Amino acid sequence: VQLVESGGGLVQPGGSLRLSCAASGFTFWLYHMAWVRRRPGKGPEWVSTIDTGGDAMAYADAVKGRFTISRDNDRDTLYLQMNSPKPEDTAVYWCARVVGHGLEYRDYDYWGRGTQVTVSS
Repeated sequence: VQLVESGGGLVQPGGSLRLSCAASGFTFWLYHMAWVRRRPGKGPEWVSTIDTGGDAMAYADAVKGRFTISRDNDRDTLYLQMNSPKPEDTAVYWCARVVGHGLEYRDYDYWGRGTQVTVSS
């Protein structure tokens, strides 16, 4: 199993950024997938989860209405569209494979290496 994030970088507040996560080594469309982040000085924080078909999503209150999770099961790729980011969204972002089939599950069995997102003017 391999998860490889990309797309991070420096973005201005109010801008936009799209993160990608290329998955391989497993049947991607069978699994719920999630984005998790770690802000400086904080513990891991769940951001969003998407179901196997890309039809249902859940978001943390801190990002709801600004971030959009999606997936392309033909390309085995997970995305996180970050609109109107704030400085407090500065974090390392990981994609993770969810253990269990439900938007409420918060256990993960595989993680990528992460991609740094810095929101600053």
